[in-house]
Amino acid sequence: MKKQQTYAEIMESRGIDRREFMKYCSLLSVYLGLGASGLPKMLKAMETKPRIPVLWLHGLECTCCSESFIRSSHPIVADIVLNMISLDYDDTLSAAAGHQLEAVRKQIMKEYKGKYILAVEGNAPTKDNGVYCMVGGDSFLNVLKETAADAMAVISWGSCASFGCVQNAKPNPTGAQPVHKLISGKPIINVPGCPPIAEVMTGTIAHVLTFGTLPELDRLGRPKAFYGTRIHDKCYRRPYFDAGMFVESFDDEGAQKGWCLYKMGCKGPTTYNSCSSMKWNGGVSFPIQAGHPCIGCSEPNFWDNGPFYSRLAAVPFVGTDSNADRIGMVAVGAAAAGVAAHAIGSAIKKKSADNDNEE
Repeated sequence: MKKQQTYAEIMESRGIDRREFMKYCSLLSVYLGLGASGLPKMLKAMETKPRIPVLWLHGLECTCCSESFIRSSHPIVADIVLNMISLDYDDTLSAAAGHQLEAVRKQIMKEYKGKYILAVEGNAPTKDNGVYCMVGGDSFLNVLKETAADAMAVISWGSCASFGCVQNAKPNPTGAQPVHKLISGKPIINVPGCPPIAEVMTGTIAHVLTFGTLPELDRLGRPKAFYGTRIHDKCYRRPYFDAGMFVESFDDEGAQKGWCLYKMGCKGPTTYNSCSSMKWNGGVSFPIQAGHPCIGCSEPNFWDNGPFYSRLAAVPFVGTDSNADRIGMVAVGAAAAGVAAHAIGSAIKKKSADNDNEE
């Protein structure tokens, strides 16, 4: 096995001085939620740990996870690929192809047995011996199991690999299954989304590569740092939800004013992701901000839990179990009552003033 350079050595060889190296570590520390107290640990890891080979497989998918990954801005994907990981196999990004590339995968598996990370994008068909997705003359199912056997950990990119996504939706003619149902005995991190947010992907892989451990996961195997709160809880449209002010159609007054999209089928109240806080495209926007309801793409079976544009049956409102229609009526009624009360109060004051003048 050839000696792997440390992160610090790689960055130094690329002309990055100590000052820039410290800034880079500080950025990662903050991004991973470690704060100032975590910086010494980050520095030690970057200075002493060798880069870890990553084998990135592609099964049944549309490559949207890779498209998202290469648009990461904090840290940029160039830093992840060139400085932090040794992306030794990726049949989408590699110049080589076919048997030549498959030979590289098998060589890495042999030389770094138990010391490489397997990243999986897409899922595997299980019907008819996996014939619906072939890689280098073999089924993707076999390639997945073979590569996972000696991996130190597995990262499932996107909802396809994490939960099955559209290929796994009813009636699932190819028998597509997510990674965790096909691989056992290995640490698995699910990073769902269709696709997942770029910075969530880079943040997850940075944690594993830097500390050699999995981040804290929720019951569905997702990193809590990124999937610990509902989109609904941090949505900038939440005040409109609480006030009972909803978009009723995509071209009405509420849509123009940015009211809540709950009645348009928004799944924000039941979806755990970082969209409303981290946003997309370098933190510029996210689907709800663009005027489209959340479809819950980071949740299991989201394709079968539709239809997308029908509102959730029962979502509790602040201080009440009423539904959206009743909340809206109460809000309107309260406003009307306020107007009436103001009018009555004004009339009383005017009458009192008239009486004073008469006296």
